[in-house]
Amino acid sequence: MSAVTTRRFLASAVLFAASTLSHAAEITVSAAASLTDAFKEIAQGYEAAHPGSKVLLNFAASGALLQQMAKGAPVDVFASADQETMDAAVKQKLVSPSERVNFVRNTLVLVVPGDSTLAIKRLDDLRQEKVTRLAVGNPAGVPAGRYAQDALEAAKLWAPLGPKMIMTLNVRQALDYVARGETVAGFVYGSDAVAFKGKVKVAMEVPLPTAISYPIAATAGARDAAEARRFIAWVQAPAAQAVLARYGFMKP
Repeated sequence: MSAVTTRRFLASAVLFAASTLSHAAEITVSAAASLTDAFKEIAQGYEAAHPGSKVLLNFAASGALLQQMAKGAPVDVFASADQETMDAAVKQKLVSPSERVNFVRNTLVLVVPGDSTLAIKRLDDLRQEKVTRLAVGNPAGVPAGRYAQDALEAAKLWAPLGPKMIMTLNVRQALDYVARGETVAGFVYGSDAVAFKGKVKVAMEVPLPTAISYPIAATAGARDAAEARRFIAWVQAPAAQAVLARYGFMKP
């Protein structure tokens, strides 16, 4: 190889490397705990399709994620399990209202351990003496808990069932309690029941006045807004939506 050709080759390699680096980005995605399994797979697919890009995932109850952002935690994309928490993020100017979009829906279900023989066909059946401990996400920061509270209050059961309730930090903790038999039943999302199929089983779908819709948005403090929006577009695309469907989520 001649000296001129070598210089041209090296120059091309440098330009290619610079181009690659310019499009590489690292983003942090804070997502509701119920999205854990699906988003892990979606992030892997995104990174494979966008060499050089890195997705850092942070899962917790939606309310806890909001508090983290409010305290300055670096977050580029926020995915909440409810509209109320995203509304609060907008109100606190952590998210622009023009950035949010609904990307998936879910259901609230009552689950029991996989080997349970307990018959629960309606919420009033939770009054049974056999129902001694009931896992419920803390409504103060867990959307699944708020949905459960709304349903139980509508059935005039929230106060009567209070002594039986074990409050959890997020919906996955409620799911774990039921799966391990530490509670007789628990309120979780339909997608959670799919994730723990065999360990828990659905006793009933809980009727709610409004659909459970998940919003996602690039944050106001995103370090790379373009990369954040590209990830959000990926989540809305058919391949990622197919992943979400496999984990029990429904189209928005």
